[in-house]
Amino acid sequence: MTKPMIFLVAGARPNFMKIAPIVRALQAHGGMDFKIIHTGQHYDREMNDVFFEELGIPQPDVFMGAGGGSHAQQTAKIMVAFEELCQAERPDCVLVVGDVNSTLACSIVAKKLCIRVAHVEAGLRSGDMAMPEEINRLVTDAITDWFFVTEPSGRDNLLKEGKPAEAVHYVGHVMVDNLLYQAKKLDQVNIADFETSRFKAENARYGVVTLHRPSNVDDAATMKRIAGALKGISAELPLIFPVHPRTRSNLERFGIVLGENVTLVGPRAYMEFLNLWKDAVMVLTDSGGLQEETTALGVPCITIRENTERPVTVDEGTNVLVGTDPERIVEEVKTVLAGKGKRGQRPEFWDGRAAERIVVLISAALEADGV
Repeated sequence: MTKPMIFLVAGARPNFMKIAPIVRALQAHGGMDFKIIHTGQHYDREMNDVFFEELGIPQPDVFMGAGGGSHAQQTAKIMVAFEELCQAERPDCVLVVGDVNSTLACSIVAKKLCIRVAHVEAGLRSGDMAMPEEINRLVTDAITDWFFVTEPSGRDNLLKEGKPAEAVHYVGHVMVDNLLYQAKKLDQVNIADFETSRFKAENARYGVVTLHRPSNVDDAATMKRIAGALKGISAELPLIFPVHPRTRSNLERFGIVLGENVTLVGPRAYMEFLNLWKDAVMVLTDSGGLQEETTALGVPCITIRENTERPVTVDEGTNVLVGTDPERIVEEVKTVLAGKGKRGQRPEFWDGRAAERIVVLISAALEADGV
């Protein structure tokens, strides 16, 4: 008897971290076949054999090489290539994760070919339509068949939008599955090989900074306000800042100097970055995923954004939303340094088993559909 075939879609490095636990769960389940589809949305030289080995998954079965371009160009290239693949192989389900252009493009293609769509991280909403990711989330969820939700707000948003309750499943978070898996593997890694190990050895207490959102780094006035806060904070707490290429370019363009107490390094591979931030006094970031990962490991997180699509990290976790006002940023840093920061807790189902729940539910849904 032929097993159902699932296409697992990923377009960028963080997507692979989300599908990795699902791959491992599918392998353990054994009742469904799968293929890993790399759309090629982002080229990343760090995504080599070692990267997939660390994740505990095989290399992608298909690489479509969609590449860059504008949002429209990239989405169109992915849609054309993915349509050809789906028409040739007719999977029983297309599983997409997160909110990148690949998520949107492959969902549309699958739905128009009458292929079931499963969305992992469904229902997250920032309410900010200036964010391309918000548009991707809304459109994908408008046509999804099975919604796999990471937190209560996701479930609530989908039900408010009229999605059928029986299709919405609160399963936990695959990024947390991957985080806990990788944290265990750190014990087997020679961390002395990491370039940032020297920084850790020289600084018993430190903070970690990441900034990449256009609303923060593309506007000179906003970037200068944030930079002023970071420079002031670094006088009390050394900071290390793995700088996104876009951010580094703008720091130079705007003539911003952060000072000698802020150590600028290039982007870090996952395991090295995890080893860096997990022991930090605090993380200052505008990243969505890092808000969740810091909550999962109990690290104080100060989010330099006006909104978040992951409110459970604020309601239950270690995250505090401070916007871009320097005084507010510094005030929260002082609270954490005084030992009065949020302690938080790990949300329900963030236990490392979300992927197992997803696989069981998809298997049952396909069986119910006669697949």
